[in-house]
Amino acid sequence: MPLKTLFLNPPSFENFDGGASSRWPATREIESYWYPVWLAYPAGMLEGARLLDANPHHISWPQVVEILKDYEFLVLFTSTIAWSGDQRWAEKVKDTYPNIKICFVGPPVTTDPDKALTECKALDFICRREFDYSVVEYANGKPLSEILGISYRKDGQVVHNPDRPQIENLDALPWVTDVYKRDLDVTKYNVPFLLHPFVSLYTTRGCPAQCTFCLWPQTTSGHAWRKRSTDDVAAEMAHAKELWPNVKEFFFDDDTFNIQKARTVELCGKLKPLKLTWSSTSRVTTDYDTLKAMRDAGCRLLIVGFESGDPQILKNIKKGATVERARDFARDCHKLGLTIHGDFILGLPGETKESIRNTIQFAKSLDVETIQVSVAHAFPGTELYEYARVNGFITNGNKMVDEGGHQIAHIEYPGLPAEYVLEMVNRFYDEYFFRPKAAWRVISKAIVNRDLGRLYQESKSFLKLRAQRDRMVKETRTQKSGENGSNSAVNAEA
Repeated sequence: MPLKTLFLNPPSFENFDGGASSRWPATREIESYWYPVWLAYPAGMLEGARLLDANPHHISWPQVVEILKDYEFLVLFTSTIAWSGDQRWAEKVKDTYPNIKICFVGPPVTTDPDKALTECKALDFICRREFDYSVVEYANGKPLSEILGISYRKDGQVVHNPDRPQIENLDALPWVTDVYKRDLDVTKYNVPFLLHPFVSLYTTRGCPAQCTFCLWPQTTSGHAWRKRSTDDVAAEMAHAKELWPNVKEFFFDDDTFNIQKARTVELCGKLKPLKLTWSSTSRVTTDYDTLKAMRDAGCRLLIVGFESGDPQILKNIKKGATVERARDFARDCHKLGLTIHGDFILGLPGETKESIRNTIQFAKSLDVETIQVSVAHAFPGTELYEYARVNGFITNGNKMVDEGGHQIAHIEYPGLPAEYVLEMVNRFYDEYFFRPKAAWRVISKAIVNRDLGRLYQESKSFLKLRAQRDRMVKETRTQKSGENGSNSAVNAEA
């Protein structure tokens, strides 16, 4: 029998959507939870294992410690933002159960394994990048010295075993839907623009795009695009439909679901007979014929990273797309009846007050159904982080979130104060959603889907965070004003 293993997406800030499958590890404007897809794969390979996703199921750290009395091995998915808390609680777990083995996986231990193993004495080892087979081999008794892709301490020194090759045969992995059914309550997962309840999973791994800010391809999944066979995906979707007759929507959460036209069209041909409602990620480079095949196969919505409406910023971040192509893409989706949720980021390299205004106007011209506006985060391990670090643009002591886990600006360019970027996030939302057309679109959909109660709760959460951002901006400006006044007085005395 393998070690009895608990795969943990750990408790953190209230409503925090951690590292396992979220685009930005942070507390959202509105309570949102994505599925811990990465942890589900190895959890499906080990007899007696359990996947515990703490935040959506409202399980606290003390409860986790109690649950761990029945386990021998803990695999915890950590994030840069939650690292300090995860480390403290791992040490608490080790103090409580000295014989338990603890492994951390996730971006921060991949980008700096030496720091992780030095700071957290409770760790027995860490896994770099893809960790599926590494943790399974350990649970099955393989010695640390023989496991690829891990780092550990030996005789007081940190040892880095050779990298593990990326997984090529994704069909050999278990179906995550079986693990969800066994261990998770799908009604606990909520994303405002998806139908509820929903279930998400991957059909591919990796992303060939070179976006400088994107965390996962640069730290975990890599740029090599690997795909499951269309037969395997279609078979899992047919199985999932039987598992959850109450699920209203399935979501393909790949980094680049439809980047290859032939494969997308082939998969759509196999999904169409299942008569599912599904949604996916998409790049703006997807052509009309591919979008039509997707819609005909049951696709309802696309999450699209527009990022910016400024052509130079798109070049700076190596987006591989243009403003003109984004407009054509949105026009095609509107024509086909495909809903778009657009993602935008403020504070990317080259950002100015004028480029922010351009992006807001660009978003309004696209007129997509819903948007999300994020503050640029320079996560360690990304090209954006190195750019900001080398040029001295990181501010606030590299603090990325406030006390509640909400994003704050931690990159400051000359002439563009960090608090201004944060203020413009609110302005962006206000100008976009308080247009009569946009507001009515959201309300009418809630009426049709009988989701008025959900809309009310989401609106309350959004307005609460909006007020918090306003206070933070005012406090920062007051603090800077006081510091400037003190400096002026000192200079005058000198």
